[in-house]
Amino acid sequence: MSSIRFPRPTRRAFLAGGTAFATSLALPAISRAAARPQFTHGVQSGDVDATSGMIWTRTDRPAKVMMEVSTTESFANARQLAPMSALPNHDMAVKRLVEGLPSDQDIFYRFVAADLNDINAVSEPVVGRFRTAPSARRDVRFAWSGDTAG
Repeated sequence: MSSIRFPRPTRRAFLAGGTAFATSLALPAISRAAARPQFTHGVQSGDVDATSGMIWTRTDRPAKVMMEVSTTESFANARQLAPMSALPNHDMAVKRLVEGLPSDQDIFYRFVAADLNDINAVSEPVVGRFRTAPSARRDVRFAWSGDTAG
């Protein structure tokens, strides 16, 4: 009985095969990237006082927007907020007043959007930050500067 001998693969063939395999693994992620909702204007905050602040964002399509707030950048103690729908009749924007915040504290907030037509298509998270006002009075300094010569 004769044995069949297969040619030994070359280093070049091995590397080419490995590259092709790695590329095939990445393709589903690349092709799904376009299906993910995007935040068209980043995240915004405002109307801040000692215990609350307004947060908002806008998506590129109808989406369910999940939100959470935290006093730590790691979101270790995050508080989940009820999701909101970004719909065309509101220009795909969501806006929420977050209340019950500690005063004089950095507040981190995070948004994640899920496409309403494909709930498995989820955006990358976007994070924002603001600081609540202090509850006690304190001195404030203002500095003014400008080009007065024109």
